[in-house]
Amino acid sequence: MPNVRENTMALIERYYAAFNAMDIDAILACLTDDVAHDINQGERETGRNAFRAFLGRMDHAYSEQLRDIVIMTSTDGARAAAEFMVHGVYKVADEGFPPAHGQSYVLPAGGFFDITDGKISRVSVYYNLTDWIAQVS
Repeated sequence: MPNVRENTMALIERYYAAFNAMDIDAILACLTDDVAHDINQGERETGRNAFRAFLGRMDHAYSEQLRDIVIMTSTDGARAAAEFMVHGVYKVADEGFPPAHGQSYVLPAGGFFDITDGKISRVSVYYNLTDWIAQVS
């Protein structure tokens, strides 16, 4: 029988597999109803509906694949972190950012998670925005 740490590892693996497939329903199935989402250098959004809207905006403007994912969990399975490389294409200009014309980018990023009752209750993603802007400018 898997322990809580293994369950958390499997949950984060499912989350990132769904992200790479841009399977929005599968992503949302990994989240609590009141998930807190800390957007890189932005506001906190709360709830699955807000997360769904965020994913829609992301899918519209960017095409991303996360590679070289390394997942770490706390011994009690209540927290997790992941480090990965984002390989992306900037498809459509996102508000407040440079114009888009299909620029490619590769940058390191990290995700941090709280786990509640076997689901992700907080997602915080961080990357170097200055580096990304330099790559697409």
